[in-house]
Amino acid sequence: MPEGHLIHRHADAQHSDLAGRVVRASGPQGRFDARPYDGRTVTEVEAVGKHLLYHFGDEAIHVHLGMRGIFLRYDDPAAEPRAGTRLRLATDEVAYDLIAPSRCEPLDADAVTALRTSLGPDPLRADASSREAVRRLTAFKGPVGAAVLDQGVWAGIGNAWRAELLYLTGLHPSRRDVDEPAALRLWETAVTHLAMGRDAGQVISDPDAPDERWVYKREHCRRCGAPVEIWPLASRTAYACPVEQGG
Repeated sequence: MPEGHLIHRHADAQHSDLAGRVVRASGPQGRFDARPYDGRTVTEVEAVGKHLLYHFGDEAIHVHLGMRGIFLRYDDPAAEPRAGTRLRLATDEVAYDLIAPSRCEPLDADAVTALRTSLGPDPLRADASSREAVRRLTAFKGPVGAAVLDQGVWAGIGNAWRAELLYLTGLHPSRRDVDEPAALRLWETAVTHLAMGRDAGQVISDPDAPDERWVYKREHCRRCGAPVEIWPLASRTAYACPVEQGG
């Protein structure tokens, strides 16, 4: 599933191409009625955690890519959409096709507000409150490895970032007694590294070796060589170094 850094990367690119422009909207697959948006101006393309919002005034199209969703970009907006395209948004210069999302749905203003309310602070948003991020994390009744995957605690973090951010801050995913200084350190690490990931288009936990990971999907810790612990946590596979992250 694309994590928040890639959703923000999509939003930045599509905002540049679509925002302020009248779009031709269609639902080639027949599963989404795009007619209410055809011939209207996209006012903003916004990322909130793992969610994309295409704003048309007070209304929006909400997209969640889920596990299989992808975007295809065409420099030729007359190019035929691929079979299975749920939504196409096109201008005279470019077209974007959305394929296999878990969600593609219309939202009115109240529904947009409800979506925002359901999500925690997003490390990649300028309006995110570090104080609120710390409050939500320390109030979570469970291991920190479950907290950071809960989109109502922090929005946008998935399994790869969970493994690498907890490693970088020396927190074991099973730890429950995360105090405010540790929570703030984890939040600030997320803000810094997700921004690098957004700009590079990949998870970056070591700027000096951007294609390497410390523990995620590794058999041994890249720093100390200890066998990586691997176990299920919050319905996903957790990874941790027993040396670097304590117990």
